[in-house]
Amino acid sequence: MLKSGNCIVVKKSNAWLPDRQDIIWIDCNPQAGKEMRDVHSFLVLSPAIFNDKTSLVIGLPMTTATYNADNPFAVAVGKTSKRQVEHASYVLCHQPKSFGWRMRRAKLHSLGTLSDALFNQVCQRLNQIIQL
Repeated sequence: MLKSGNCIVVKKSNAWLPDRQDIIWIDCNPQAGKEMRDVHSFLVLSPAIFNDKTSLVIGLPMTTATYNADNPFAVAVGKTSKRQVEHASYVLCHQPKSFGWRMRRAKLHSLGTLSDALFNQVCQRLNQIIQL
């Protein structure tokens, strides 16, 4: 905290902040119907400035469920290891969501950030659905 005249200026810490293209872990509970539940990887679509100001992230859930290989709304984005076994990882473009990332204690996924080429592919698939 710094004093500046009659004002107190609070400096923000350099704490982690999710940003566009980041892959994070987030708890999807509570859920309903066919929505994903529990902790899942999640591709962040919203920029850091939005995520910081609102404490929300807008993005798309990710899964390793093999039936998504034939899902026209899923984009394969590489491999991830679960229990020392590699699995294809898919971004589900038909399930955009927003979550309170601070309250749900989101963390950066070990996959880090999605490449520009794959992120563009995801955005194109999402745009086919919502037609922005």
